[in-house]
Amino acid sequence: MRNMYNSCVHTFALLCLPGTEQKCKSGPVDLVFLIDSSRSVRPHEFETMRKFMIDILNTLDIGPDATRVGVVQYSSQVRSEFSLKAHGNLDAMVKGINQIIPLAQGTMTGLAIKYVMNAAFTEEEGDRPKVPNVAVIVTDGRPQDRVAEVAAEAREKGIEIYAVGVARADMTSLRAMASPPFEDHVFLVESFDLIHQFGLQFQDKLCGVDLCLESDHGCEHICESSPGSYHCLCLPGYTLNDDGKTCTAIDLCAEGKHDCEQVCISSPGSFSCDCNKGYKLNDDKKTCSMIDYCSFGNHSCDHECVSVLNGYHCRCNEGYKLLEDGKTCQPIDLCAEGKHDCEQICVSAPGVFTCNCNEGYTLNEDKKTCTPIDLCAEGKHECEQICISAPGVYTCDCNKGFKLNEDKKTCTSHCVVNLLCVFADMDLCNTVEHGCEHQCVSTPGSYYCICPEGQLLQEDGKSCGTCKSANIDLVLLIDGSKSVRPQNFELVKKFVNQVVDSLDVSAHGTRVGLVQYSSRVRTEFPLNMYHTADEIKAAVMKVEYMEKGTMTGLALKHMVENSFSEAEGARPLSRNIPRIGLVFTDGRSQDDITEFAKKAKEAGITMYAVGVGKAVEDELREIASEPVEKHFYYTTDFSAISTIAENLKLNVCPEESQGEIEVKDPCACESLVEFQQATMSSLEQLTQKHILKTSSQYLQSKKLLFQDGHSVFEFVVRIGEVKHAHRALVQTTTYTIGNAQQG
Repeated sequence: MRNMYNSCVHTFALLCLPGTEQKCKSGPVDLVFLIDSSRSVRPHEFETMRKFMIDILNTLDIGPDATRVGVVQYSSQVRSEFSLKAHGNLDAMVKGINQIIPLAQGTMTGLAIKYVMNAAFTEEEGDRPKVPNVAVIVTDGRPQDRVAEVAAEAREKGIEIYAVGVARADMTSLRAMASPPFEDHVFLVESFDLIHQFGLQFQDKLCGVDLCLESDHGCEHICESSPGSYHCLCLPGYTLNDDGKTCTAIDLCAEGKHDCEQVCISSPGSFSCDCNKGYKLNDDKKTCSMIDYCSFGNHSCDHECVSVLNGYHCRCNEGYKLLEDGKTCQPIDLCAEGKHDCEQICVSAPGVFTCNCNEGYTLNEDKKTCTPIDLCAEGKHECEQICISAPGVYTCDCNKGFKLNEDKKTCTSHCVVNLLCVFADMDLCNTVEHGCEHQCVSTPGSYYCICPEGQLLQEDGKSCGTCKSANIDLVLLIDGSKSVRPQNFELVKKFVNQVVDSLDVSAHGTRVGLVQYSSRVRTEFPLNMYHTADEIKAAVMKVEYMEKGTMTGLALKHMVENSFSEAEGARPLSRNIPRIGLVFTDGRSQDDITEFAKKAKEAGITMYAVGVGKAVEDELREIASEPVEKHFYYTTDFSAISTIAENLKLNVCPEESQGEIEVKDPCACESLVEFQQATMSSLEQLTQKHILKTSSQYLQSKKLLFQDGHSVFEFVVRIGEVKHAHRALVQTTTYTIGNAQQG
């Protein structure tokens, strides 16, 4: 670019047109004036700026192939008065400048610079490639926006910026906008009347001498001229310093711009590679090879030898760890280290583990948790009447009035006398004092009571009422997170046992299951594992504290999907046995509870929420069933939870639930006596002769005779076979009655 510009007079070598004013014959330049028209610029001062621009234009060689000029004014907004391609001659430009109307608003200088960079100096607006871009900014005040960043971006795009400040202009802002060196690109005058001084200096710079030749530029390596200025360059392999004049060798090694594997040796703009001690440079002159000590064969490593600088070390296969001798490998036992999430049994292999279950349990699909095997629910038992399930095994029991035989499977009535049951064909409701409050319903050999619609049969099996203490399936979810602490967890277990003490626990009554949760969920025992309060309380006291987080949402999910399943002992929904969930927590859940709190209620589970300490009331209320006030309990201290247990009422009145109908055993002694007393008066009214004759013939055919001398009635009973737990079907119902004198 050196000698690209001609200059006027003497060293300026100005080429003067004959018969006209002398014009600066520089090379082509694209020049844009950026003038401040904020309200602080008074009308006469704006007129001075017009004259300033016209005076500069008069010294330039204006033309499409010479100097192109554009004008942009700005205040709070930016407006292009005419672009670089708008006018091709001086007269048109002067006319355009005289038609400018000031905006008279704020001072958004940064916005204006951005417009010049992105719009004014574009090919669409007349900017020419490879032609110097020069911007002259004239302002009288401090910018109201940021200018440093956008001005730096403009300079990086090759725009040379002159900053002219008048009167109130801020020198710091001018220097932030202008191109270096500042002594050539920053001008500050006291008033608009003195702005012509910049015009003269600008003419000298734009049309002036080759400063690289005519001045002491101070460039260490190379000086390159530009219109009215110059800049320094460095030789290849060097970079220009911040002072814009001196040069520093480019250290590619220090900058990391090399591909040496180990040692980089720098020279200006280039590098060579070398290796550390114990290595040699490979043929690619970049990478290094280390001496392989393992190849000597004397390392004694149990698994693998790894060469390192000036030696080696041993490494174990995956799943093993290196012992302190640095050579021997030992399998990593994740089970022994407790680094597993198996609910029951952890089976270890080197570095990995698999989960298994205790006898009587089956592994779930998650391959971690276990579910009790319910042989009763699966029908895999030989019990004649009642099957009582425990994980993987079962025991048999009998209905009321029967006892279990020695085979531990079949049942025999408690009637051990050789009497024949006589009730089967009789209407016991009309024969005995049944005591039903509303209505008695006879069945073969028995009866039961029913209540009118809207009322429920009470525990005595005879009276009616609007509600009764129902048998329930209860699952307790207790918080075992770290914040509970061991001593408080013991109080939680006592709280659970207080609740159990208030319930009628049995296989046919209330069933209780327990789930503990923290960062994971663990079933401590399902609904069908224990059938007495003492068994449950003993199991509760053996529960081990889990610690870790508080995943209440995960616990609710486990309860809905697993705990109330028939496989874990919940009775079928068709039985109308109420399902109750009780959540005990001391803090905010670390996961979302909304989905499964809602699903629990939709599944017909009555939810109770008990909170202690930092438990969040909103979460407890979201868990609790309606009305919330009857299902939500809170205390600030663990020591007070025993009071909650005393006040907690888990009994409910299920719609349509009638409980289990009690079928009286016709062979029970009390039934025999009751029947005898009720029928004596009726029998006396019968034709004694006909009855006794018929009875005697029957008994003789059966070889069963009355014993002489008895004054009481004797009953010959054959034990009826029980087909169902809820109703006795008596196969032989014949009865005979006689007395001693006529026998």
